[in-house]
Amino acid sequence: MHAMVLKQVGEPLTAEERPDPVPGPGEVVIKVTACGVCRTDLHVVDGELPQTQLPVVPGHEIVGQVAALGAGVSHLRLGERVGVGWLGHACGTCPYCAGHEENLCDAPVFTGCTRDGGFATHTVADAAFTYSLGEGGDDTAIAPLLCAGLIGWRTLKMAGEGRRIGLYGFGAAAHIIAQVARWQGREIYAFTRPGDAAAQDFARSLGAVHAGPSDAPSPVPLDAALIFAPAGELVPQALRAVRKGGRVVCGGIHMSDIPAFPYRWLWEERKILSVANLTREDAHEFLALAPRAGVTTHVTPYPLARANEALVDLRAGRLKGAAVLVP
Repeated sequence: MHAMVLKQVGEPLTAEERPDPVPGPGEVVIKVTACGVCRTDLHVVDGELPQTQLPVVPGHEIVGQVAALGAGVSHLRLGERVGVGWLGHACGTCPYCAGHEENLCDAPVFTGCTRDGGFATHTVADAAFTYSLGEGGDDTAIAPLLCAGLIGWRTLKMAGEGRRIGLYGFGAAAHIIAQVARWQGREIYAFTRPGDAAAQDFARSLGAVHAGPSDAPSPVPLDAALIFAPAGELVPQALRAVRKGGRVVCGGIHMSDIPAFPYRWLWEERKILSVANLTREDAHEFLALAPRAGVTTHVTPYPLARANEALVDLRAGRLKGAAVLVP
């Protein structure tokens, strides 16, 4: 098998040839056909996630075919198309898992961070956290749903039932969840990097009723603001945009420090919330909902060997939608 490996924080990934993997009990080997490149992969490469275990193969938006079954795996079959996301395992016994909050597990395993992920031709996954994807749709188009879509969905759910939704940062997650929110009958207000006219045009093409720079005020009071850009300075900006009782939901796993702001911007029962990982229930809900909502992902494919180029393009904001590696 071939893999792109992070050996040292801040350094480019290194191409390696490795022996073909063998599944342990309860595991499957997946022949990777597509793997999305997520903002979280940048956080792994940059050393912003202290739990990262090096060396590691990044990548947690995995689509592929089951190539081998470990002992005890009976709900999947050889050759079946499956997907794997960020949460690669939960202990099942801690108070959070017992309370149906496995996204907050005390001893989680994260794909492409604390276990090898999908920037490779093959990977090993916990069969219990591997999702059957059926046969419809293109593998490359499906890959971003496994994290950008899932985290976007959990973020949107935490926003409540409000009609006017602001999206701060219009990348992979926002371009997916904007389509879901429009399908639900909501209004979308997109806020991008100042000067990023291409992202604003992209948002309008997906049904946003407003698209403008993130440092400008919202044209209307928002019911909720979803922040996907890892920029802490957007939190006070979003608080000023939401109505009384409105919600600001931070959808990323890492964000720069939030600057001080006057209490009056939070007052009147505004709320700041964060999303941590996801649950398998989130995955089953969203993967069933996305086809009904007519979600179309916009992807730029890269060969596996050009994984470093994909990361550079993501960091620079040159992507429309999501990057996807194709082994």
